[in-house]
Amino acid sequence: MATTRTKRPPAAPATSGTRPVWIHEDDPAPGWAEEVRALAAERDAVILAHNYQLPAVQDVADHVGDSLALSRIAASVPHRQIVFCGVHFMAETAKILAPAKQVLIPDPAAGCSLAATITADQLRAWKAEHPGAVVVAYVNTTAEVKAESDVCCTSSNAVDVVASIDPAREVLFVPDRHLGAHVARVTGRDLHLWDGQCHVHDEIGGEVLAQAIAEDPAADVLVHPECACATSALEMAASGAIKADRIRIVSTGGMLDEARRTRVDRVLVATEVGMLHQLRRANPDVRFDPVDPWAVCPYMKMTTPTTLLTCLRDGRGEVHVDPATATRARAAVERMITIGAGGAP
Repeated sequence: MATTRTKRPPAAPATSGTRPVWIHEDDPAPGWAEEVRALAAERDAVILAHNYQLPAVQDVADHVGDSLALSRIAASVPHRQIVFCGVHFMAETAKILAPAKQVLIPDPAAGCSLAATITADQLRAWKAEHPGAVVVAYVNTTAEVKAESDVCCTSSNAVDVVASIDPAREVLFVPDRHLGAHVARVTGRDLHLWDGQCHVHDEIGGEVLAQAIAEDPAADVLVHPECACATSALEMAASGAIKADRIRIVSTGGMLDEARRTRVDRVLVATEVGMLHQLRRANPDVRFDPVDPWAVCPYMKMTTPTTLLTCLRDGRGEVHVDPATATRARAAVERMITIGAGGAP
């Protein structure tokens, strides 16, 4: 069971609710990847890239993964500098976990519509309405929101995080209502959910999923729990519209695990389309197709070969987090890292 915060937070950035255009560069300058690697070596930098980044950026990175995997890497790499190809909250998280390192993001304007749905002031006000409640914050939040939280989570360990909390305690889950509803279903906990959402995953609804399945009912289906269609996926499985064992609601790390072991001919994937690159590399014999080919995050596509090169050449895009805020946020993030295993969004 879950109760959703009825007062909607302020609107997400202007791109929310629109069909974004895939921002990309078709023809990177010749030799750009070699220059990136040379500059990284010169700077003693490690390049981290999220699964939703452009394929070219993923291919040049030292490590590609989801939020949890990249957080763990950021906390342990020996390099002097971290270049984070992702969105701003991810680079912030790296800085929180590695305060002595210089953290750069190729485009500081790469925000997150989900993180924008809640502020620290809003969370403090909500906490005041529920004294004694445990705040579980999805990692897709700002450093200030993390600092007001008790523990962070990713889509891969959110169930484990909530299950670890005393059943007698109230839980405030922020900010993603779709992930929160999924966690509530799995754990049976009565969660209070903030009414936030990723504008890309929110547009992958039940009708979109139903149409994709109707066109190829023999395909397996992987659904990210941030998607609006997660509930519909379970309902379709329960109704017999598709066999229950053909639909899995999993994080991006879980999708990679499924990709490596599947033996089917085709898999439909409900998440941001950048994920397809890693899935296809994991199992080239399987056809991986998006449930919604328009599911493109414009923020994730703001890192391009050019912005990455500029970042490394000039040292631009350094990420700073207030030390006091970072100290408070670090406790919540470190708890996240110790709970559960696997990958995240």
